Amino acid sequence: MNSSKSMAKRPTEGERLSKRVMQLRDCSRRDAEQYIEAGFVRVEGVVVQEPQHRVTTQKVTIDANASLLNLMSVTLILNKPAGWTDGLEPAPRGSQDVRNLLTLERHSKYDHSGVRFLKSHLTKLDASVPLEYEATGLIVFTQDFRVQRKLIEDMAFIEQELIVDVRGEVMPDALRPIERAMRDERMRLPEFKISVNSSKRDRSKLRLAVKGSHLGLAVYLCELAGLEILALRRIRMGRVNLGDLEEGAWRYLAEGERF
Repeated sequence: MNSSKSMAKRPTEGERLSKRVMQLRDCSRRDAEQYIEAGFVRVEGVVVQEPQHRVTTQKVTIDANASLLNLMSVTLILNKPAGWTDGLEPAPRGSQDVRNLLTLERHSKYDHSGVRFLKSHLTKLDASVPLEYEATGLIVFTQDFRVQRKLIEDMAFIEQELIVDVRGEVMPDALRPIERAMRDERMRLPEFKISVNSSKRDRSKLRLAVKGSHLGLAVYLCELAGLEILALRRIRMGRVNLGDLEEGAWRYLAEGERF
């Protein structure tokens, strides 16, 4: 009968790699998954970082020096292109999310952190400091709850530095309307510093440094001075600089870098 045929032995699909590692290491499922995600497990000599990968008779080996004690949560610095949403603020329908740039292919060639790339580094990432949709520059993604907590709880004390490109030549006295607004307590503006970084006939650059996250501040200040913004870029957050990170690329926060 057809029913007996359905009972025939089906081709085996093997078992999850994490289950095999549990058996080999005599550990919990979560530990097995971490060994795999950390790149300690090889299938027929090839590193496999997906716990759900299925194996049958393949040889599975675990690095003799594998340890979960030194696994670290990572923080990524990304140079957001203009017109991409940071996922934290409302953006036009159909806009692209910068999280789509967090891929191995977008890992910067100028990353000198020495961190060994793992696929797990691109998961469970939190962001907390927004950046204008039209702006480019530094965005932080982190797996480290300590970094996330600092960026949230201490943001009012962390200085951000932005470069504002405006149309035309700008002389220092062009910023006087901004300076008057700064002194006017009724305006209730945050503490900030603004100066002319460079000035040419067709384009000038302003440097804006402000503590805390104040979306729209650069636009507001330039409107006060009658300046037309051509580009806006965040180049520093605390002591972490964007440096030579390419637009649309990301790198690891290096050991010793602090916000």
